[in-house]
Amino acid sequence: MLRYLARRLGQALLVVAGVVVLTFTVMRLVPGDPAVAFAGPKATPEELDAARERFGLDDPLPVQLVAYVRDLVTGDWGVSLHTRQPVRDDLYLAFPASLELVGAALLIAVVVGIPIGVLAARYKTKFPDFGVRFGSMLAVSVPVFWLALALQLLLAGRLDWFPVAGEYDSSLDTTSPLTLWTNITVVDALITGNWPILTSTLHHLVLPALVVAAYPTGVIAQMTRATLIEESGQDHARLERALGFGETSILTKFALRPALSPVLALIALVFAYSIVNGFLVEAIFNWPGLGSYAAEAIRSRDTPAIAGVTLLVALVYVLANLVVDVLQGFLDPRARTR
Repeated sequence: MLRYLARRLGQALLVVAGVVVLTFTVMRLVPGDPAVAFAGPKATPEELDAARERFGLDDPLPVQLVAYVRDLVTGDWGVSLHTRQPVRDDLYLAFPASLELVGAALLIAVVVGIPIGVLAARYKTKFPDFGVRFGSMLAVSVPVFWLALALQLLLAGRLDWFPVAGEYDSSLDTTSPLTLWTNITVVDALITGNWPILTSTLHHLVLPALVVAAYPTGVIAQMTRATLIEESGQDHARLERALGFGETSILTKFALRPALSPVLALIALVFAYSIVNGFLVEAIFNWPGLGSYAAEAIRSRDTPAIAGVTLLVALVYVLANLVVDVLQGFLDPRARTR
């Protein structure tokens, strides 16, 4: 197990190193002068020289790369060109809202996707199976912006069941101010017992979380069905049938645990995908998070901020995969030999 963990950790570090080098290269290839973007179009030559010296833009590329890696390791992710604040601080404020949204979406996806995948496997080639396969294909295929607008129009606009946009009712900042601990509103409201903001946040969270959860739910259901069907055809399942176990017992008691190993790997993939996919959802629902920050960074050609968002998403992806690899090693000893 220790060798397996060491191998996976080494692979994760290689991926992070590759992302760092690629991000640095892209930053240097993007048209435009970062010194001009930072100092402003009306900056004097002296101000431009000072900006280039501050960011080390006059140094050779290898020297810049070494300095870039050193700064990342020490926690200096650069200064945003449009907020004039450290990128690390901006991400610290923006990422928790995105994590809150994606976390709620993945919770929905796992709670719904795995059971309906088991249902489809149990009734393979029958009506429940066809229904699950059609629904999951629809969830995977529907454009996220269309689904977001449709839910806003129907559930928020016409039926008035949910708010159209925002993280919570802004008037609560005056009547029930929230004390921040983690910058994740739901968690902070629970910690401090701020029930008005907790209720409002959960109410606002439903629609965007459902939109982000659509794709993960579909792929998790499909993967659960496929792995369970494969696992139910193994020798151990035939032995269990010979011993008198029913199909439902075989699927849930014996086949589900080894079948969840590839599902866990899939969850890590859709987690990182959902963060990026959530950028558009955040814009539609006016949800404060990485999406808003990244959109503003792209509009202002803020390369340090764009690089910071890219690196953060990559680190989250690598960390999620590492956690899943550890869980796979415990759930399925066969995974340790891969």
